[in-house]
Amino acid sequence: MIIGETQLVTIFCLIDDFCKEFEPEYAKYLISLRTNDPRKKRSSRLRIAEIMTIAVLFHLSKYRTFKDYYTCITRTLITHFPALPSYSQFIRLMKRSAFPLFIFLQGLLGSCTGVSFVDSTILSVCHIRRVSSHRVFASIAKRGKTSTGWFFGLKLHLVINHRGEILAFMLTSGNVDDRKPVPSLAKDLFGTLIGDRGYISSSLFEQLWDQGVQLVTRLRKGMRNKLMPLFDKVLLRKRGVIESVNNKLKNGCHIEHHRHRSLWNFLVNLLSGLVAYSLDPSKPTLESDDFDIIMIACSDAT
Repeated sequence: MIIGETQLVTIFCLIDDFCKEFEPEYAKYLISLRTNDPRKKRSSRLRIAEIMTIAVLFHLSKYRTFKDYYTCITRTLITHFPALPSYSQFIRLMKRSAFPLFIFLQGLLGSCTGVSFVDSTILSVCHIRRVSSHRVFASIAKRGKTSTGWFFGLKLHLVINHRGEILAFMLTSGNVDDRKPVPSLAKDLFGTLIGDRGYISSSLFEQLWDQGVQLVTRLRKGMRNKLMPLFDKVLLRKRGVIESVNNKLKNGCHIEHHRHRSLWNFLVNLLSGLVAYSLDPSKPTLESDDFDIIMIACSDAT
């Protein structure tokens, strides 16, 4: 088995319950379903809930390529998915699940706890030396530079709480400044938002302050040191929790690889990876005991 029987049934039931409410409402807005052309009313024997489940299970398996994974489930999970088509046909069907996955993911987002962390991670679509010959993402991927060097691709911007739950996310081109999406990402937040030195900006600080969010970052070399509450200093040391989330998304949930041949399948891969992470109970977290100790230590210091 690729995945445990209990986990498989649990994930499918969650997605199936969602699809039972989502699909009737979604069908009202599909133009193709309101036409008289019978060719546009063709439906697959494989339901949207099954397509979504298979896509999410890939990110919970240990397979790195979707073709190997799909070949395996046609042998081991055929009793659970009796209407499985060929691999090439399933790839064509996957794009149907992009919007349902996005809506389903919204219901899995966490709630703000007053302490949030923001960061971005790169999603390279090809090696930097093959930029001129790349075609799939040529219209949206851009060159960008990080502390590790140049890359060609996109950026995934994330905001999480101290429990490792995703609060907000945004996908941008690789050349977009990390600070630009922050006001939109933080529109439903309150309390403290912890970021790295890449988020230093007086205008961004003031904008977030007006939204009821305090941005806390480390100082760059040469910047004048200012008094900082002990609570903020301790939280800055715990900022590595979001780095662990990015690592789990890329190396555990496989949201980044260079084998995409379609923008739609890239979106399905990304969204199903985020769904798989949200359903995973073993998220990188700032332990509740550590969080309580921080609160007590800071209250004693004041």
